[in-house]
Amino acid sequence: MLRRLFGAVTGSAIAGFAFLSSLSSPAMAGLGQPTSGELGLQLPATSLMSELSSLHNTVNVIIIAIAVFVLLLLLYVIFRFNEKSNPAPSRTTHNTALEVAWTIVPILILVAIAIPSFKLLYEQNRFPKPDITIKAVGNAWFWDHEYLDQGITLSTNMLHDEDVLKAKIGEKEFNDKFGNLEGVARREAVYAAAADVWKERNEPRQLSVDQEIAIPLRKVVHLLITSNDVIHSWTIPSFGVKQQAVPGRTAAVWFQADKEGIFYGQCSVLCGKNHSGMPIAVRVVKPEVYDNWMAALKAKDKAKAAEILKAAAESLRSNQALAQAQ
Repeated sequence: MLRRLFGAVTGSAIAGFAFLSSLSSPAMAGLGQPTSGELGLQLPATSLMSELSSLHNTVNVIIIAIAVFVLLLLLYVIFRFNEKSNPAPSRTTHNTALEVAWTIVPILILVAIAIPSFKLLYEQNRFPKPDITIKAVGNAWFWDHEYLDQGITLSTNMLHDEDVLKAKIGEKEFNDKFGNLEGVARREAVYAAAADVWKERNEPRQLSVDQEIAIPLRKVVHLLITSNDVIHSWTIPSFGVKQQAVPGRTAAVWFQADKEGIFYGQCSVLCGKNHSGMPIAVRVVKPEVYDNWMAALKAKDKAKAAEILKAAAESLRSNQALAQAQ
């Protein structure tokens, strides 16, 4: 029994120390997308995610402190009150001060957790006046995003290895190179050939989409979420947003991005055989870039709209590289 208890508490302590290591290496956590070997939550791009991360870190510190305390207490009891060290056990059954302490201290801990929790819940549900309202509709297996104020709808599908290769070398050359392959051999060959293309495009595999949606920097976005078929979930980790998309119901979340860039998410509810093929890509751009992008979409010039977002991305990367160099 003691061995099992000791193992459980030790495991909690080890997990706690791993979390503390993540706090000391924030660069390991990605902004807008997962990072290889990442520890901890993705870096925040909204005030909601900042508060959520702060609460997450606070609660983990409390959990680690409790786990370490229980471990030390357990070790003390094992070595101080075993049969060899304490052959004549005490008959004490009550200790008023101790009983008051182990009642009051947990209450104080719960209050310390509850106060920021309630504040975060309030922030998540206060819904300030929106600058933009978007309706996200989950489908098997892609997303539709409708800009209700503009009458524009964009369908978002995942880009596959085959898609980026065809865009790079052309469909004819792709068929000449891979047309005679089938099954696993074809998938492996296409996967290997596409690896360098993904790096060149600076896009994450299995999170990139054919049509990104854009929102303006520091503008309040209300997102209405529903589904046409089964339950999905609209999730962008760096925004601190995750909401179920339920058929026949419309839920709502809000966010206000304060960082430029591309932010990836995906359906996080097991919704069917192509559940893993429902990524989301939201690009946060300056308001003037957003206005130009929306004007191109209204003119039904999707190619120009894509070029506007691409130019914004390249400009951002150049500015970031220049800032790092300085």
